[in-house]
Amino acid sequence: MPCHNQQLNSVSSGQEHPMKQVRFANNSSSSGSSGSDSAAAVLSNCEAADSTSSTQQQQLDSQEDLGPQLKLLPLNDQIRELQTIIRDKTTSRGDFVFCADRLIRLVVEEGLNQLPYSECTVTTPTGYKYEGVKFERGNCGVSIMRSGEAMEQGLRDCCRSIRIGKILIQSDEETQKAKVYYAKFPPDVYRRKVLLMYPILSTGNTVIEAVKVLIEHGVQPKHIILLSLFSTPHGAKSIIQEFPDITILTTEVHPVAPTHFGQRYFGTD
Repeated sequence: MPCHNQQLNSVSSGQEHPMKQVRFANNSSSSGSSGSDSAAAVLSNCEAADSTSSTQQQQLDSQEDLGPQLKLLPLNDQIRELQTIIRDKTTSRGDFVFCADRLIRLVVEEGLNQLPYSECTVTTPTGYKYEGVKFERGNCGVSIMRSGEAMEQGLRDCCRSIRIGKILIQSDEETQKAKVYYAKFPPDVYRRKVLLMYPILSTGNTVIEAVKVLIEHGVQPKHIILLSLFSTPHGAKSIIQEFPDITILTTEVHPVAPTHFGQRYFGTD
């Protein structure tokens, strides 16, 4: 499976997010500003820094509690902005889809970094030998319908020939338990590494059922990488407790997940 993306450093369980730098306003051009205004600006910047530091600390605490199976994208201003726009109820659908696609692409790129690769040597147009790497064959994607389908294009943009399976899971109206209604995978899925796509992890029940279906088809949990955008601590913990060998890759662990994602993305809200 040809994938033309650059190999980056994998996110390790002990990696800390870089601290956000506090940028103070330059008051040299507004000499008429009072000292109280300058103090207020400094205080505002400090409060913003404290808020960011608190968010980062919560992320690190969640990562430590859940162990190395949970991997977080390194937090930066770009990711924070995309998360903010997606969570904002006043965001237009056009902006929502645009930012969601950008965030999905970042998650998919990092998910590909978790896949095995081998070293190779290629010849450049000038005749020189270059020592590089290539992804090993035997990978596929599986989307949990319906919201998981929003992540399919991001995966195809990175791996245009990748095969993608689907699972339809819905909650039973009487028992409120997740029930599998449809599942279709590549015939040799049991031989492949699986990128399981589901953008929002709330309770984790849907993903647990999806993983059980994959296991029934011969896929080992250690070969499953769950790609998500947002996760609650409860959802991630439930999945890891059920399947300790699975890998979860997400951008944020927060008690409140944007469960409106699927409706907003597909315009059915």
